Parts: sequence; C-alpha cells; structure tokens
Amino acid sequence: MKSPVPAESASALIDAKIKELADWRGKTLAKVREIILEADPEIVEEWKWMGSPVWSRDGMIAVGNAHKDKVKLTFSHGASLPDPDKLFNAGLGGNAWRAIDLFEGDKIDARALKNLVRAAIDYNEIKLKRKAPAGTRAKVHKSKKR
Repeated sequence: MKSPVPAESASALIDAKIKELADWRGKTLAKVREIILEADPEIVEEWKWMGSPVWSRDGMIAVGNAHKDKVKLTFSHGASLPDPDKLFNAGLGGNAWRAIDLFEGDKIDARALKNLVRAAIDYNEIKLKRKAPAGTRAKVHKSKKR
C-alpha cells in the first residue's frame, strides 16, 4: 500500500492541478477549494487515486475532479447529509456517495457549500465517536461555532 502524500505536498499538487487546468475548470476547482478550506480551519488536503484532490477532517469529506465538461465534487457520505439547498445533483441513487456537478457558468453558492462541508465534518465526528472502543475516549475535535 502506498503511503499518503504529506499535506504540504498534497496542497502543492492541488495548486499544480489547478494551474494545469487553465480554463474555467481550474477557476471552478480553485473556488470550490477556497470555500471548503474556509468552512473549517482543521480541514486537511490530500492527494489520492493518482491525481484527485481530497479534503478530510476526521475522515474524508469530499473529492474534487475536473472532467472534460464539468468539475465534480463528490461527498463520501453525501447520502447521509442534510442538503436543504439541494446542491447535490449527481449520484442521487447511490447508498453513500452524492456529488455536485458544476458546469461552465454555474454560480457556486458558498454559504450552502460551507454548510454541506460542515455537515460532513459533523457526520465524520459522530462516526468516529461510535467507532471508539468501549472505555476509551476517541480524539475528536469539538465543533467550533461556525
């Protein structure tokens, strides 16, 4: 099994990916990244699956990918997250994953996306607490007022 890319290196690889996408997709991925990182200061950037930016905190939050005609932001536990603003528009039939497909010219609702990211963090923290062995205390970050 390959060892994970250090966070500093992952961030640099994401920077390079955005620069490589010299069109609207790079700008969109950069904006999505900015919003995600603003949602919580403890989010960690990772680089997985041979070229995908991943954002995590106490577990995976989302994966970002640029395709020919869209930027796809896939939430690993999207089916378990509240989505009152109806951001999810892809992968709606699955049991776990849900995605947001962003097309050229789409406006990103920063407030709604931050709320979705924070819901994913809350989900991860609850899941982590459930996995803690009896009699031990899992190291879980207290949710900050957001």
